[in-house]
Amino acid sequence: MKTLAVGIGCRLHSPAEQIEAAVRATLGSRTFDEISTIASIDTKAHEAGLLEFCARHALPLKLFSREQIAALAVDDPSEAAREHLGIDGVCEPCALLAAAAESDAASAPRAAHASVASITPNTPNAHLLVRKTIHDGVTVAIASTTARPACEPTNSGTQEQDLP
Repeated sequence: MKTLAVGIGCRLHSPAEQIEAAVRATLGSRTFDEISTIASIDTKAHEAGLLEFCARHALPLKLFSREQIAALAVDDPSEAAREHLGIDGVCEPCALLAAAAESDAASAPRAAHASVASITPNTPNAHLLVRKTIHDGVTVAIASTTARPACEPTNSGTQEQDLP
């Protein structure tokens, strides 16, 4: 069942293989078959590696604006994201926003007012399953709206992401 929203932040020109390795490492015992969507910041709309990764796995890419992302609190702010993008993080808020959007879209037939465009910063139905992890300059977080298991800790690596 596709219940996972995967938020990704990456350096400019990160290859698809690097992004895939980071996602695989972050998934742990979970599988690609459980991923419903990939999410990132709208400035990554033309990022070749991210687009190729999504195409390889037939995964939709949801993009969110700085304003949408900034509206969510980030427990572990990224200096690189703050410096390059003016926001506290990319992967965690994007994963939460995408999970909330999936939940809103699923309930849309029952509630005509629900729409992806109306995502609020308060995403009470979405929760992080895996907090920000960093793999070779790619940050990945996983969120869902299904039953809430314990959130896995942030990667203890000290590698900083270098965003363009």
